Amino acid sequence: MFRDVILLVLSALCTATAAAQGDATARSIDIEQVEIAASRPMKQIGVQRTLIDSTVLRENITSSLADALTTGTTIFIKSYGRATLATASFRGTAPSHTQVTWNGMKINSPMLGQVDFSLIPSYFIDDAAVFHGASSVGITGGGLGGAVTLKTSPPAEEGLSLRYVQGVGSFSTFDEFARLTWRGKRWSSSTRVLCSTSENDFRYHNYNTKQFVTDENGNIVDSYYPLQRNRGGGFRDLHVMQELYYTTRGGNRLSLAAWYLDSHRGLAMTSAERNTDKQKRNTQDERTLRAVAAWQRLRGGLKTEVRGGYTHTEMRYLMRVDVEGQGNFFSATDAQSRIRTLFAEAEAEYALGERWLFTGSLSMHQHDTRTGDLSLIDYVTGQHADTLYRKQRFEASAFAAVKWRPHPRLGLAADLRWELYGDRTTPLIPALFADYLLSRRGNVVVKASAARNYRFPTLNDLYFRPGGNPDLKPEHGWTWDAGVETALERGAHSLKASVTAFDSYIDDWILWIATAKQGIYTPVNVRRVHSYGIETKLTARTAWGNGWQALFDGNFAWTRSINRGDKFSDADRSVGKQLVYIPVYSAAFTARLLWRRWELDYKWCWYSERYTMTDNDPGVLGRVKPYFMSDVSLARSFECAWASFSLKGCIHNLLNEEYETVLSRPMPRLNVSFFLGITPKFRKR
Repeated sequence: MFRDVILLVLSALCTATAAAQGDATARSIDIEQVEIAASRPMKQIGVQRTLIDSTVLRENITSSLADALTTGTTIFIKSYGRATLATASFRGTAPSHTQVTWNGMKINSPMLGQVDFSLIPSYFIDDAAVFHGASSVGITGGGLGGAVTLKTSPPAEEGLSLRYVQGVGSFSTFDEFARLTWRGKRWSSSTRVLCSTSENDFRYHNYNTKQFVTDENGNIVDSYYPLQRNRGGGFRDLHVMQELYYTTRGGNRLSLAAWYLDSHRGLAMTSAERNTDKQKRNTQDERTLRAVAAWQRLRGGLKTEVRGGYTHTEMRYLMRVDVEGQGNFFSATDAQSRIRTLFAEAEAEYALGERWLFTGSLSMHQHDTRTGDLSLIDYVTGQHADTLYRKQRFEASAFAAVKWRPHPRLGLAADLRWELYGDRTTPLIPALFADYLLSRRGNVVVKASAARNYRFPTLNDLYFRPGGNPDLKPEHGWTWDAGVETALERGAHSLKASVTAFDSYIDDWILWIATAKQGIYTPVNVRRVHSYGIETKLTARTAWGNGWQALFDGNFAWTRSINRGDKFSDADRSVGKQLVYIPVYSAAFTARLLWRRWELDYKWCWYSERYTMTDNDPGVLGRVKPYFMSDVSLARSFECAWASFSLKGCIHNLLNEEYETVLSRPMPRLNVSFFLGITPKFRKR
């Protein structure tokens, strides 16, 4: 048995920051110290997994999942700013190599293969976990970098509960969040609503434009970089989620979760553009409905679950241009997409004593897509060019796993997955895992895993018009990782630390390149990428007299992602170089200090330089400079007879850093936000 001693007095930290409310402030509750002994979960044998703390998810209502992944994991988020595209680079891989599930249903776009994490409010997620490398095979196929699982859960408190938070921030930013929950003996319900709007018109120095000062004779006597406003970046996001849960007398559990988002976003101009907002406007609209229904049953050692889901997405990217600035706009680009997906999955787990665990599942997705640019004109006929493609694709994934613990210290596991897409199949996807308890006293566990994985091309890769390549092969590769972790607790103090080394090769990497004759971009299998590095994570908690508590959570990653493929032209100088927008070094930490009803938080993250050119030429436009970011917040909670209140103030970019995460996309300098939370107290029956 692996004794994991948990001092529940430390859970007051979580209670003080999340459980009693929806934001990061609440009252502390002192409870007696209790020791709990538990064995290592059979399901997690050898798995490299990072759980995102609920306090990170509940930082404030303006946070998206992109923010939580940035501070809580080693995943690099490539962000264009708040309410703009945010994609993940996991262990040096591409955004499409990170698979994401919501309540068991995969939500990666079948056209693009990626997920925009800026469209996932962290307040709409109750449990989030990151599975690294080979560990993603147990979640879904295609996770060459890893996988992220997102879940919702029933309300924790019985009876009726209401939480409302109002946020006001710089750049005419307003955020509103409300959650209404009810929990009875068998029925539970949760309704969440989030609305965010902003002009997003922050000021920045434009280092792509230099202004010169001349004297009366026209001689240049000085120069400066002008101070400009972010142009065309306003947004409005609306999210609504409804959940229902029911537990039968026989112990079966039924659930339904439906999530609707309506987003209207302006895509801000780059600092290199010379057009004004009266000459060019870019907007992106998206409406998406996701719904998942599930049935779960546990009988003895057998657990069965059946899920069904549906996704409907409508997207429109519109670029309007008026060269003369007289209000006579025409559509230069009008790209419209519609995606409909049906989902079904059946899963079973059977535990044979304390040494064996068997798992099997079968999942299916049926995609129906329609996309194209309706603005293009065929200059020969003078009619609209036919760029639309309409495709349906059926995908299936079968999975089986066996976990074996021959000795209390040793665990072994094997996963096997097979996938079908359209009329093609991938070879079998194997994964092997092992862990061993080196020290009971120090809770020191070593882990190792290896897997061969495949990711099949997206619909845009195959059928995009013009440029799609129906002859593409799936990307495939091997990945290995090994690491050690420890968990120490003594009294009110705890420490958890882990170090993992990983190494992977991905062959037939899909890359969009311009053709020599027509100049049209088309995807080809050209690269062999070698990705390797080290990930570390450290979490510490402590408490001392008079109500003081402290938490530290930090991570560091060293990632090399090198193109080892052959040259695809004589001018190609990318072989042997780091992939673009992948930082070699990254680090982040969160420090939290609590005293009675006060809470002080400090967040810090740092990224080394990122190259924007495949040849890693650090010229004027060849790299994004390294930067670090600091945020600080202070919160206070109050109690009265009929409600609980919380006040929170945040300073973002505390040191007024001028930085970019994407070339020519300036980010906001120092800015502030304030939040007021109200939780009425309803009488309990």
